[in-house]
Amino acid sequence: MRASRLLSLLLLLQTRGGMTAAQIAAELEVSVRTVYRDVEELSAAGVPVYAERGPLGGYRLLDGYRTRLNGLTPAEASSLFLAGLPGPAAELGLADLAAAAELKLLAALPPEPRSQAARMRERFHFDVPGWYQGNDEAPFLMDIAEAVWDDRVVRMRYRRWGPSEVERTLHPYGLILKGGAWYLAAACSGSVRTYRVSRILEAEVLDERFERPPDFDLAGFWRRFAADFAARMYTGHAVVRLQPGIEDLLRYTLGRDVVDKALAGGLTDPDGWTRVTLPVESLNHARWQLLRLGASVEVVAPAELRTLMADTIADLARLYGSPAAD
Repeated sequence: MRASRLLSLLLLLQTRGGMTAAQIAAELEVSVRTVYRDVEELSAAGVPVYAERGPLGGYRLLDGYRTRLNGLTPAEASSLFLAGLPGPAAELGLADLAAAAELKLLAALPPEPRSQAARMRERFHFDVPGWYQGNDEAPFLMDIAEAVWDDRVVRMRYRRWGPSEVERTLHPYGLILKGGAWYLAAACSGSVRTYRVSRILEAEVLDERFERPPDFDLAGFWRRFAADFAARMYTGHAVVRLQPGIEDLLRYTLGRDVVDKALAGGLTDPDGWTRVTLPVESLNHARWQLLRLGASVEVVAPAELRTLMADTIADLARLYGSPAAD
């Protein structure tokens, strides 16, 4: 533990130049007194670290000194792909490893590339979940990640869409992060399926191991699944008229890809409204989505959806046509 901390301190000074004891303590999550002791140990070991006095002072390494003790451990190297995504790294229990790997990587770079990497971190930040969406609560995520990494069989109890629950024994192949939600790709009964990790009610990682198919491509599997899911999700179509200027709100409500494709095939009526054909999941789902647009959209077809819209609007008129109850 101490050796790791001493190395982290040394790499901090190498990558960032001068740092005060308070800054180092905050970075390493230790006390300032511990920093003083660690600096003394580094100096006793022959590391040319010195202190500068004054308000702009702090600890520094002698100019030109560079350590070669910056090799990545296997675990740190494995975590590098999450170095720019601190949220997902923390969910997988890899936050400390990713931070250590990033620090070692920066220390290994010459000054100019290192400064470019620092500029990149200062100017770009990745926030995975969409607006108004939090991350799924997935209490068994770290257990599942361990099973994925070690090719170990998982037995779980899972809540499907609706009230039903099932028990499954899986061969977990990989984890996918989509819009703040984690999904598991796993083999079950001879086929690879997906499971939303937040819907796992119980999970047990067994000692039994499985042989992962050498030709399984996680990214390719997810692309095919996503395309198939989109095709299955839209079961019908609705013809609607759109008031000019409502396009951006419609994109926010239904999705940019769906709306842009519909608008590309739209026709403008003499009154300036645009007539488009939109894919819909169901008539009931389309009703609630289109009601969000108020009087800026008119359903033309199918007749069943137009009736649903009219009935709902009539119910709203009756509800709001009388004074509110205390």
